[in-house]
Amino acid sequence: MTIQKPSTGTAPDTTSPDTTSSIKTSRSTVTALPESSRRPWALPPTLIAALGVLVLLVLAAVVPGLIAPYDPLAIDLDATLSPPTWAHPFGTDLSGRDLLSRIIFGTKQSLAIGLGAVAVALVLAVVLGITAGLSGRIAQALANRWIDVLFAFPTILLGLLLTSVFGPGPYTLIFAIGIGIAPGYARIIRGQVLTVRNAAYIEAATALGHSRTRILLQHIAPNALRPMIVTATLGIGQAIIWASGLAYLGLGVAPPSPEWGALLDAGRTYITVAWWLEIFPGLVIVITALAFTTVGRHLGARLEGTTR
Repeated sequence: MTIQKPSTGTAPDTTSPDTTSSIKTSRSTVTALPESSRRPWALPPTLIAALGVLVLLVLAAVVPGLIAPYDPLAIDLDATLSPPTWAHPFGTDLSGRDLLSRIIFGTKQSLAIGLGAVAVALVLAVVLGITAGLSGRIAQALANRWIDVLFAFPTILLGLLLTSVFGPGPYTLIFAIGIGIAPGYARIIRGQVLTVRNAAYIEAATALGHSRTRILLQHIAPNALRPMIVTATLGIGQAIIWASGLAYLGLGVAPPSPEWGALLDAGRTYITVAWWLEIFPGLVIVITALAFTTVGRHLGARLEGTTR
């Protein structure tokens, strides 16, 4: 008679090699998840930097007196054309005025010109784009011809024309730039309207007896204008660059305004002896344009449901 001894060791491992490998694979898959998947609320570093720049710009536009170290109009003849120092980080101009303070106080006017130009462009684009996409054949032809005519006029030529009629100033810049960039916006809206108006839900709304105005306001306009949110954000930086370029040609805001383009125009005479008068305003303009462009691109990616 054979007596079986009780088992005193551990239970045998009945897990198959395939099961073990699958467990290891699943564990490695979990640990290999990208950072963006584990933290979906995390923002890209470039977007964080761009938002930080925009926050600083808003503060400079709203409360410049709390940020600027000096009065932008205070003249100090003892510090004429002083290079960057601890006392004046961006240097001084021909009248001894602190350049950093002037850039800070010019933020409000520069942003206002950019926002105003985009607003003018959007109004014109909505009228022309919707007319070209929804109206009758004659109205569509007229709207398309107007878009083509506006495309034929460069922004600089419009600036020269409006300046000769109304004189240089911020409002001249706003309308010249707004009219100059409106045709591109109008073509985007027209394309969206032509796509949306043939959608199934538009046909269903028409079959239900909804009025043309109701269909336009509730269905066509919101879907056609959605891409313009991104385009307008990108356009603000573009408008600021255009305003600075026109001001550099003497078509913008006249001195002693601290508008960024006016600062560039005032400093070009002394660029060989006072480089900071051109470099620092130019850097601020470029950084501002890049910030709006970065925010606009990430906003477009978010609206499209993609990541960049």
